[in-house]
Amino acid sequence: MLNEFKKFALKGNVIDLAVGVVIGGAFGKIVSSLVNDIIMPIFGFILGGINIKEASYKFLNYGAFIQTIIDFLIISFSIFLFIRFFNRFKKKELEEPTVEPTPTKEELLLTEIRDLLKAQQK
Repeated sequence: MLNEFKKFALKGNVIDLAVGVVIGGAFGKIVSSLVNDIIMPIFGFILGGINIKEASYKFLNYGAFIQTIIDFLIISFSIFLFIRFFNRFKKKELEEPTVEPTPTKEELLLTEIRDLLKAQQK
């Protein structure tokens, strides 16, 4: 069981996923700061000095919920743009014409022999 876990944990995909989670967490903090410290104060100013994060009705803190939705939208849009860029790069890489190797003299001779044998069988 330990060897099986080792194989699983040391696969490239698992390590890539771990790196992605760490970077995603850090990116989430950056976006949260962007929303909390820059975007929401601008919205508050536009709406007449209202602090949206503290907006509530009795015991429902809908302002914090609205801010969380804005965080999510910014993060998901940023990830979308990154994946779109990455896919374009990968697509260009795949579209590069692959040059088929020219057959060697030996391969040409073998192909000719094969064709002659097929012709004799018919």
